[in-house]
Amino acid sequence: MSIFQVVGRRLARYLSRPRDNTAQVATCTPENLAAAIQPGDVLLVEGSSGFSNAIKYLTQSSWSHATLYIGNRLDPPSAKAQARVLVEADVNEGVRAVPLNKYVSQHTRICRPIGLAPKEIKHVIEYTISRLGHRYDLKNIIDLVRYLIQTPPVPTHLRRRLLALGSGDPTRAICSSLIAQAFQSVQYPILPHVISETSQKTACAKTHPDMLRIRHHTLFTPRDFDVSPYFSIIKPTIEHGFDPYALSWASARN
Repeated sequence: MSIFQVVGRRLARYLSRPRDNTAQVATCTPENLAAAIQPGDVLLVEGSSGFSNAIKYLTQSSWSHATLYIGNRLDPPSAKAQARVLVEADVNEGVRAVPLNKYVSQHTRICRPIGLAPKEIKHVIEYTISRLGHRYDLKNIIDLVRYLIQTPPVPTHLRRRLLALGSGDPTRAICSSLIAQAFQSVQYPILPHVISETSQKTACAKTHPDMLRIRHHTLFTPRDFDVSPYFSIIKPTIEHGFDPYALSWASARN
């Protein structure tokens, strides 16, 4: 094992420790979350570790982690709370499958791709599952650690480029790049480049329809699934049938 790998793993263990004083509580019940989420959905997690805080700073977002919900592809429904229904890239253990109850007590958001056919959803899930066992790209840890030692005044237009980190090894991934690659495998957009082509062949410039260019997977962050115009935000409490008139309010104190 190289010195780089030893340092990367030690940093990963240290930076992934949760910080209770910055943790945000869940905004829906575990039951509502489990009832609302569907295969192919992206579950974003706020996170409270030092590593999470670096990502949230650079992206100016609440979200530091992304997972893909795969349903009962690996475990039967009888496994219940222990069923491995999420695939994620973890800084310590690499690409793995975990139960939903790992994140039910944390602040999360469901992002659902719109318009995909069932066979395409299946392909996205199978693509992600095929990456199980791949290692986390530890070079990402080395690149980010300087932002934890001192918070620099990074211009907004440079922050995304600063997250285009890692070794580029296809057998290694970070959480958002793993999921971005899965959706790109069926040519589903997340936040593609929009290119407006203008022809100068005539006296008056003629504008053609915008074209989409796939953004490189290393440039994606968890925030992108939240702000993407192609993913719908699913709020479990509303999906479950929210009734504001059924709420019980505590009496105001004098």
